[in-house]
Amino acid sequence: MKRSVLCLAALLTALPALCEEQQIRLDPANTKVEWTLGTVLHTVHGTFRLKRGDLHLDPAAGKISGQIVVDATSGESGSGARDSRMHKSILESGKYPEIVFAPDRIVGALKPYGDSDIQLHGSFTIHGAAHEVTLAARVHLEGPRLATELNFTVPYIQWGMKNPSTLFLRVDDTVRITVRAAGDVTVASH
Repeated sequence: MKRSVLCLAALLTALPALCEEQQIRLDPANTKVEWTLGTVLHTVHGTFRLKRGDLHLDPAAGKISGQIVVDATSGESGSGARDSRMHKSILESGKYPEIVFAPDRIVGALKPYGDSDIQLHGSFTIHGAAHEVTLAARVHLEGPRLATELNFTVPYIQWGMKNPSTLFLRVDDTVRITVRAAGDVTVASH
């Protein structure tokens, strides 16, 4: 009974904050951006670093704004030759140094505490071109802390980037991306 009362009290305390506009700041040090590319011979794994993630959430309207910005120049797979080719010929990261997701709305309900499965709709800009996307996200809220995981694919060839396949090595035409991010949630000031 005492535990139920404590849980109810925590929920009632969180409800007003859930209706208020909120600021979300992702922590680059506690965020991992991982990519996976399948090939005929093996699977290539790599990472990128988050530059910044600042979002403004209006839960009552289901709107979200801001940007999640990844440093395209930080991409690495553990092979200097492969990474050099990726930056020079595929991503052209010297010319397009940022990968940006700018969400504009949330589909689904964000719970005030615990896990929520939502979708984020917005614009994903890579290699200088913006693409409309809807990304599935699992969000965990615990007080002022947020943790989220996004899993999606990038059809890089379809989106205008070069196919890195060679005569002897064929690669998938999509890259799987997993973002595990953590950050702080505060009530937005007006």
